[in-house]
Amino acid sequence: QVQLVESGGGLVQAGGSLRLSCAASGRTFSIYSMGWFRQAPGKEREFVAVISWPGRRITYTDSVKGRFTISRDNTKNTVYLQMNSLKPEDTAVYYCAADRSYSTASQDYDYWGQGTQVTVSS
Repeated sequence: QVQLVESGGGLVQAGGSLRLSCAASGRTFSIYSMGWFRQAPGKEREFVAVISWPGRRITYTDSVKGRFTISRDNTKNTVYLQMNSLKPEDTAVYYCAADRSYSTASQDYDYWGQGTQVTVSS
């Protein structure tokens, strides 16, 4: 089992920044790829970014490229999502997830955090 706890969400104005953190515990963090997903009201959960172990491979969804940065600190068992130039359409609950495979599909992930709300005002 892997337990994931997100933090760092909040309310920010358009153009602002937030950094989300996801702390992992339980099984060895190092064998898992870590993904970020988000779900806006009335919409399906969508892929945001994924980082492999130990961090050499990264993929972003097109809408966040150049604005968001995913990273991981394997000494702290933590993955981060730095979000800059935020837009109102980034408003959603953000979830981190862990899986042994490297995937952009939410159904491939075995472990999920509880989510953290990000609200971007215009």
